[in-house]
Amino acid sequence: MQLILPGIMKKKLFILTIIFFSIQLFGQVSTILPMKDRAEVIDKILEKRVKMLVPKLMKRENIDMWILISREYNEDPVIKTLLPATWLSARRRTILIFSLDNKDSLKTLAVARYDVGAIFKKSWDKEKQPDQWKRVSEIIEQKDPERIGINHSKDFALADGIAFTDKSELEENVSKKFKNRIVSAEKLAIGWLETRISDEIVLYRHLVKIAHDIIKEGFSSKVITPGFTTTDDVVWWYRERIRDLKLTTWFHPTVSIQRSDADVFDHMKSFSKNSAVILPGDLLHVDFGINYLRLNSDTQQHAYVLKENETDAPEYLKVAMQRANRLQDIFTNNFAVGKTGNTILKESRDQAIKEGIKPSIYTHPIGYHGHAAGTTLGMWDSQGGVPVNGDYPLHINTAYAIELNAATYIKEWKKEICIMLEEDALFDKTGVWYLDGRQKEFLLISSKAKHLSD
Repeated sequence: MQLILPGIMKKKLFILTIIFFSIQLFGQVSTILPMKDRAEVIDKILEKRVKMLVPKLMKRENIDMWILISREYNEDPVIKTLLPATWLSARRRTILIFSLDNKDSLKTLAVARYDVGAIFKKSWDKEKQPDQWKRVSEIIEQKDPERIGINHSKDFALADGIAFTDKSELEENVSKKFKNRIVSAEKLAIGWLETRISDEIVLYRHLVKIAHDIIKEGFSSKVITPGFTTTDDVVWWYRERIRDLKLTTWFHPTVSIQRSDADVFDHMKSFSKNSAVILPGDLLHVDFGINYLRLNSDTQQHAYVLKENETDAPEYLKVAMQRANRLQDIFTNNFAVGKTGNTILKESRDQAIKEGIKPSIYTHPIGYHGHAAGTTLGMWDSQGGVPVNGDYPLHINTAYAIELNAATYIKEWKKEICIMLEEDALFDKTGVWYLDGRQKEFLLISSKAKHLSD
């Protein structure tokens, strides 16, 4: 079958890359691109994002010029997402300018010593104008923008990237006329960070498949021998496996146990670093995330360690899983454009409680960052709503780690357990859908595994 991609036929490497994304190798971790190919994909996605998103977002937020300023190793979180793949940091003081000329044509300038990738062309000749700030001022005077956006925000950390010194020097070096036109680009920055284009969604599906593959591999007899392996052993196996695959993680994984004993469920303890030996009959939980192609995953799943003569998890645990899946459905069915996180949280909790489910919902945006920019939908310790961040409305084509738990009393264990699930999903015009499905059945670990040291 011949693959025809109009407009990019000459981009052979990029075509091969897209073909890679359509391949899933069962029984092993899905295909992971070499570093050179990753850079090619990152840069082409970045070019598309700038062209497709920035003009639309600037118009939406009524900003004519967006100025991003960073010094090396003290980068604005937004500017890091605009650097080419081969730039691991800003250089000296890097100033990027987006300008909407006549509210239509987007200009992308770099007031820096170099071009910044293929997008931002060098617009400062230090030999002709030694003062970098004066050159910024000249560009502003020439463009005459009505509203100049910079990244400062009281409530959204990822939109608060301009350093105090850079903000002060910018304001000192522009005329009073333009100083008075400087406004917060908070919502523009969030819009850039949270919105995914179609090419990224392809990448995201692949990324989450890789994460699921690694979790499944770790929660298996390949890694776990009941009675010998500790939760900390599994955590560090995950860390090593991620490195072996030439990937990185954005947080240290955790592996915890719920079992038939006197311990009462403690949310904080579930994400602590206390180690315990894994035994038959244990309900295991992992919280795990990776970074690949500048995107992040965040997943929580469960495994059950089979007792001797067991071939499946007990029915009472399956019922607990079904209740957690039902909570997911209640929650995601309440998503709608323009609704705030706090509204969705309240609607979902009210409905779940009405159905007899004990819910806890603490979902966050995901994308360029693990705990990303956008709508917060509850926190584990703020089930009544989250001020400001929870009041931010949902926008289309945004991704979320659907993170929550449902508590169920297990009479066989004489206590309550929590099924804690987290799956990455996209919210688009069709609603919420999971990028690589979601867990509905426990991963199963044999009690007869041979210890690795045997």
